[in-house]
Amino acid sequence: MSDEIRDELPDDLNPAGFVGAYMFPDNSRRRWPGALYLVLAAACVLVRVSFPDSPLVNDGWTLAAVILGVVGIFSITSGWKMAYDEKEALVQAQQAVGFAVGHASAQQVWRGVRSRPTWRVLCYSAEEPPQQRGLVLVDAVDGRIVEQLTESNPDAEPAV
Repeated sequence: MSDEIRDELPDDLNPAGFVGAYMFPDNSRRRWPGALYLVLAAACVLVRVSFPDSPLVNDGWTLAAVILGVVGIFSITSGWKMAYDEKEALVQAQQAVGFAVGHASAQQVWRGVRSRPTWRVLCYSAEEPPQQRGLVLVDAVDGRIVEQLTESNPDAEPAV
């Protein structure tokens, strides 16, 4: 039984071997597949126009071209270039909440129809245990504060 082949994670996905800061991929990578979808849509139109009487070419080619075109345009227009990384979002969030931040974490999320990248930052005040917490949404494209919420930490013990 010890000679069985077992699945294992590739080295680049194995968290045990991870060293250093993680780099979030930029959303502008979406533009490349979008361009490929548009090229495929043009090829479908070309096939449909070039072989109108072929039994293998029908209106499905036109439908495929429309679908590929819509997906391609969406991919290109939602490929925002991120100017703010998670570290800059943490700084923006600390300035927005108005208290000294102890623990904080940033998560990349998308909002809106065109999937604009946004950092969702959860932060706690520097006291032990933290007396306040805040949630701040920082736009990853232009760095503006989209929303913010601060409140007393309900998990904290009352101050004596």
